[in-house]
Formats: sequence, C-alpha cells, structure tokens
Amino acid sequence: MRLDVNLLDYLLIAVYFATVLAIGFAARRRISSSLDFFLAGRGLPAWITGLAFVSANLGAIEILGMAANGAQYGAMTVHYYWIGAVPAMVFLGIVMMPFYYRSKVRSVPEFLRRRFNGATQLLNALMFAVAQILIAGVNLYALALVMEALLGWPLPVSVVVSALIVLSYITLGGLSSAIYNEVLQFFVILAGLIPLTVLGLIKVGGVSGLFDKVRRSALGEGGLHTWAGTAGSNPMQAHWIGIVFGLGFVLSFGYWTTNFAEVQRALSARNTNAARMTPIIAAFPKLFIPLVTVLPGMIALVHFGDLGKGQDYNDAIPLLMRDLLPNGVLGVAVTGLLASFMAGMAANISGFNTVFTNDIWQAHVRPDRPDVHYLKVGRVATVAGVALGVGTAFIAAGYSNIMNYLQALFSFFNAPLFATFVVGLFWRRMTPWAGFWGLLAGTASAFASYFAYKAGVVNFGTELNASFWGAGVAFVVDVLVSVIVTLVTTPKPEAELRGLVYGLSAVDLEDDALAGDRRWYRSPVLLGTGAVILAALLYGVIL
Repeated sequence: MRLDVNLLDYLLIAVYFATVLAIGFAARRRISSSLDFFLAGRGLPAWITGLAFVSANLGAIEILGMAANGAQYGAMTVHYYWIGAVPAMVFLGIVMMPFYYRSKVRSVPEFLRRRFNGATQLLNALMFAVAQILIAGVNLYALALVMEALLGWPLPVSVVVSALIVLSYITLGGLSSAIYNEVLQFFVILAGLIPLTVLGLIKVGGVSGLFDKVRRSALGEGGLHTWAGTAGSNPMQAHWIGIVFGLGFVLSFGYWTTNFAEVQRALSARNTNAARMTPIIAAFPKLFIPLVTVLPGMIALVHFGDLGKGQDYNDAIPLLMRDLLPNGVLGVAVTGLLASFMAGMAANISGFNTVFTNDIWQAHVRPDRPDVHYLKVGRVATVAGVALGVGTAFIAAGYSNIMNYLQALFSFFNAPLFATFVVGLFWRRMTPWAGFWGLLAGTASAFASYFAYKAGVVNFGTELNASFWGAGVAFVVDVLVSVIVTLVTTPKPEAELRGLVYGLSAVDLEDDALAGDRRWYRSPVLLGTGAVILAALLYGVIL
C-alpha cells in the first residue's frame, strides 16, 4: 500500500508542519496563567471555537473509521451524523452550555463536584482520563497506518514519531495552539478529502454508477438505505429502537454533551452566547461531512473487491489515495490525514491534561498551590498523556474497524455519564451519593453488557449494535440506581444548587452579552432548530 509520493508532496507536508509549529510558538507568548493554557483565557469568538469544535471531532478516527463503516455498513453510517450528532450538539448549545459556562467551571468533572460531591468528580475524572488515553491511542494508530503507507515505516516506529509530532505544539501553546491549529486543520482536511471523493465518484461512474455497484456488492440494496429494514434485516443488523435510543439518545447525547474534549472548546469562548453558538455552528458542517467520509468508504468497497477480506476496512481511504490521486493532490490528501490526526489527538490530550491537573491533582492530590505549579503540572501531564497514548495504540491495532472499538469505549464511559448528568440537571432532589453510585453502576453494566456479547452469552449481531444496546443498558441502570440511592440519602440544600440545576438560577449572575448578540442570526435557538430540520430533510433523500 506504499504511496507514490514525490518531492512536491513532501514539500507540501513540510510547509504544513512548519505552519503548525509556528502557531504553537506564537500561542506560547500568550500563556501566562493556567487559565490561558487550559481554556485559552476564555476569549475566543464563536466562529473560531465552532470550527475547532467540529475539527476536534474530525480526527483520523472519524475519517478512517467512518470510511471503514461506510464500506462495511453502507448508507446506514450516516446515522452517526444526522441522528447521532446534530440533535445532541444543538441540545448542548441551547440547554447545557449556559450551565457549564456561567458556573465558571474549568471541566465537566468540576461541574459534577459542584452538583454532587468530590467523590463523583474524582470517579468521572479518572474515567475520562482513561478514556482519553485509549482514544488518543486510536488516533495514533490511525496516523501510523498513514505513515506506514507513506514512508514504509514499521508500525511501532510510526506510532512513536506520530506522537512526537503532536506533542510539540500542544506543550508549547496549550489550548490556544490546539484551537487555532484545529481551525487550520479543518480546511486542510477538506482540501484533501474533496478531491478524493470527486475522483472516486468519477472512477465508479458517478453517483448512479456507485449505487448500481453497491447493489451488486455484499451490502446489496440495504447498503443504500438508512431506515429501511431496521425492523428486520439490514447490513448493520441494528433495530430502529437501538438506533434511536442507543445511538440517537444515549450514545449521542452522552458524547456531545458531557465529553470534555469537545465541551472544552466551547468553554474557551468569550461569553455565554459565543459558548452556546459553538456546537451549533459546528452542527452545520457536521451535516455534510458524510459526503467526504462515508461516501469514499462505499466507493472503496466497490473499487476493491477484497475490502474486509484481504484488506482491513480501515485501509479504505489510504487505498483510494494510492490508486486515484496524482502527485501534488496526493500531498494535500496526506497532509489532510496528518491534520486530522493532529486535530483529534490534540483534543484528547488537551482534555486529558486539563482534567488531570484540575480535577485529580489540584482537587485531590496537591490543593492550594501557586498557579505556576499547576501550569507546570499541565505541561508534564501533556507529555505523560502522549506517552501513554503510544502504549494504547497497539490495542487499537487489534481491530479491523477502529470505529467498532471507539463506539465500545463511548458506551463504557459516555453513556452512563450522560444519565448522571441529565438526571442531576433536571431533578434537583437527586443527592450527591446518587451521582456517585449511579455513575459507577452504569459504567459497570456497560462493561458487563459488552463482555457478555464477546463471550457469546447474548447475540447483538455486530459490534456496533452491541454498543447501541450496551449504552442503553448503562443509561437505564444508572437512572434506576440514582433514583434508589436518592430515596435513602440526603439532598443538597437549594442554595448550593443555584446555577447548577434547571430552574434555579444564580441570583448574582451578570449579563455578559456583547453588542449584536441578540440579532436573529446569532440566536442559538433559531439556528439550532434549523440544523435539526435540515438533518431530517437529508434523511428524506436516502430513507
């Protein structure tokens, strides 16, 4: 799978890396406190944080993984975008961001400490830290696949070199460097994927030619539909209940509303309205990302006869790059994949270093130290996080489709957290220890569901469907345990819950609106509703 790169391709890649490092050095001059390092000083406009929000998710996992899903499951993969992302992103912007931003918390675990107690904060912080290291390993493995194809390096060498690339600029400039690079990376990624998609469609005879070939492939007619067959047989072997409840509600809302690697971008915005607009601005490009991820996967399926047999589904994008792109364009595409890795990895590591420093080290290990101490700890945590990610990269190497592995991680860590969060947000009676025990029980049940599937005790059909149902089980168990524990323990006084639960606003809250925030085109509710309606209309094209 060696790519036929030449001097022009390498030159484009070198220019990109020089730009990335330059942004890191420029951002370093603005770092004077831990707030600058971890949250970019809370001073960024909505369009910057919005593009960073979607770019942080558009990592190598997203590109290689969703292309792999497109090849393995066909059009049903768009569920991850139109029901599995956009509604939750809109909910985050309209409902949850005011609570996050106006409480002045630095992380999701810190919000849980204020709403519940220190034990819940520590449990979530440890779970989040583990999850980010595992997901960082997936990102490293994904880029290592590209490096192996590009340079012919062995996988271990590619993993280590790839880790050093991202470590350099995150350590230099913290979140500011990550966010500004993510905005650049968003456009570089699209510049690489759009030509690949267009040339791929030309190769298979356009959209009609692709559809004809998919019908004759192993996917059959089911590979061209999203909801048809979800009460019976379909390529994903998923029932519509699992898609709607497991993916569309639990996994989706659990990821987008509580995953600090994403929420951190919105917390760096300059005021409440900009923070609310961040995920909603990101929702609009998210609607159309399947055109450059899922579609190339389907193209690879019909273009390479042995995909999923002799070749891993993960190889769909690199194989298309090898066969379709001329030099120069190939350099742009490779740079786009490198950029996608760096965006995803930066989100993982910047989230990890913030939570480790603020919610583990400062809150439970070394409190009341000078701010410069925590700034140093954050930089050390960055190095440690990347080093640990190198180790976990080899776990991801055991999966032929890395998205299966990733969705399993989300069902373990995000689904139960969402249950704890949403019940605590809307039910003020929920007690501190209900938050802790509900989260612990929900997480344990998600693991139990997954291992029961792997052991053959229950049959969910596919890994993805197992993640859907595991997420649903985790959510239900978390809610039930939270209710039971609440009935036998003491709730917090309402005075301690102001600004943390729905219906109890903080009495000393100041209006931070800026000039123009109340114009109709800056309305989170209006724009968010438009994004959800557009998602529903897109479904109408490929029911």
